[in-house]
Amino acid sequence: MEKIRLGIVVSEYNYDITMMMLERARAHAEFLGAEVVKEMKVPGVFEIPLAVKNMIDDVDAVVALGAVIEGETKHDEVIMHNAARKIQDIMVETGKPVALGISGHGQSRLQAEERIEKAREAVESVVKMVKRME
Repeated sequence: MEKIRLGIVVSEYNYDITMMMLERARAHAEFLGAEVVKEMKVPGVFEIPLAVKNMIDDVDAVVALGAVIEGETKHDEVIMHNAARKIQDIMVETGKPVALGISGHGQSRLQAEERIEKAREAVESVVKMVKRME
């Protein structure tokens, strides 16, 4: 079996958290025998669906990474709901797995830091899905 080819899209917003998520995702992909062949950094979680759509034809699956931290308004909720919905739409339309490795909404910065390792779970989920769909 050929290596599973992954793409990773990561939000630059909350950079200190998301770049650690990216490191964990890369390392876990390698551990699972998958190859990260495309990466794209985007300004925020809101831009992730466009980047996923842009790269999905070139890979077997995509991992979307980000951290949505609660602010003083409901903006975090709006961002997370819409990004999750569009990511799911792309997955269903293309028939290719896309992992929602975005933590939040409603979380504090400390909670986001505690969820950095969830990036590994996102990689694992798409690798499992690619294998199960073969």
